[in-house]
Amino acid sequence: MAEVNKAEAAVEDETATAPGERRINMIQAINEALDIMLDRDPDVMVMGEDVGYFGGVFRATAGLQEKYGRTRVFDTPISECGIIGVAVGMGAYGLRPVPEIQFADYIYPGLDQLVSEAARLRYRSAAEYIAPMTVRAPFGGGIFGGQTHSQSPEAIFAHVSGMKTVVPSTPYDAKGLLIAAIEDNDPVIFFEPKRIYNGPFDGYYDRPAKPWKSHAQSVVPEGYYRIPLGEARLVREGEALTVLAYGTMVHVVESVCREKGVDADILDLRTLVPLDIEAIEKSVKKTGKCMVVHEATKTAGFGAELAALVQERCFYHLEAPVQRVTGFDTPYPHSLEWAFFPGPIRIGDAIDTIMSE
Repeated sequence: MAEVNKAEAAVEDETATAPGERRINMIQAINEALDIMLDRDPDVMVMGEDVGYFGGVFRATAGLQEKYGRTRVFDTPISECGIIGVAVGMGAYGLRPVPEIQFADYIYPGLDQLVSEAARLRYRSAAEYIAPMTVRAPFGGGIFGGQTHSQSPEAIFAHVSGMKTVVPSTPYDAKGLLIAAIEDNDPVIFFEPKRIYNGPFDGYYDRPAKPWKSHAQSVVPEGYYRIPLGEARLVREGEALTVLAYGTMVHVVESVCREKGVDADILDLRTLVPLDIEAIEKSVKKTGKCMVVHEATKTAGFGAELAALVQERCFYHLEAPVQRVTGFDTPYPHSLEWAFFPGPIRIGDAIDTIMSE
């Protein structure tokens, strides 16, 4: 069930840290998780385009090859199908590969390997073989990367049985969830929202973050800890409305709800598969109203699944139709990407609509 963890609660106090804790961003947290797992488990391997000597295009693997050598952290050819295919074989052999796909948009050449091989290996072999691989990929917009560097394909992978899908929204969660994903015996797609990789984020493009908005650079304990897959995080507790979000949109939603003074339960799903449906059901039955926000396009997006689940489980508690605020059903616009995102205006309008029902 969703809980407000103590380390995340400390985010509200800019100076609140305990021994062994410090404020770092998501890239640093991911780097720490990889470092810890490489050190703890000799079967863990990090692989991908530019992850070795260069340290990754976003520097998430910086210093790891120097520390662990070229046999543990190594560069690959520019072949996503090859990267994923090799990782499936490594996992079946007994290793725990962590392949990086440089941008989520590039994952499609490896889709057949993921869907037809990795996701089915445990079932088709009656558990004789497994594919304990964690595919990391920066996803979503926010860097003006255009149509081939900004997509949000999480719904595709959430649809595939046998595969888990994770989307962190804070450094604390990124580290703990990545460790749990690497330790998991099933394939995990680990999408990292690059719009909040580096620092504080307010939900707006053209103004600095407010003092309270520091989740993108948050308190993270040193050393090993894990966050179990399948547990949502209660970001903010309220009575009038439930908002379901993940990744970057958690920050945008929280910013809007604070500014509008909406008494909202905000649930950060953290993992789409497995989904914490119990936390969702508990919240919606309490508030009677539900809104879903995600960056991906609307049609057949993961928000449709969430809306259907809420309707199935909470129909007699709903006081208004479930609202969805999403990206538009268009090819990703390069020059107009900030208009494509669900932003404060569209989210605010949806809140006004659902609260007036």
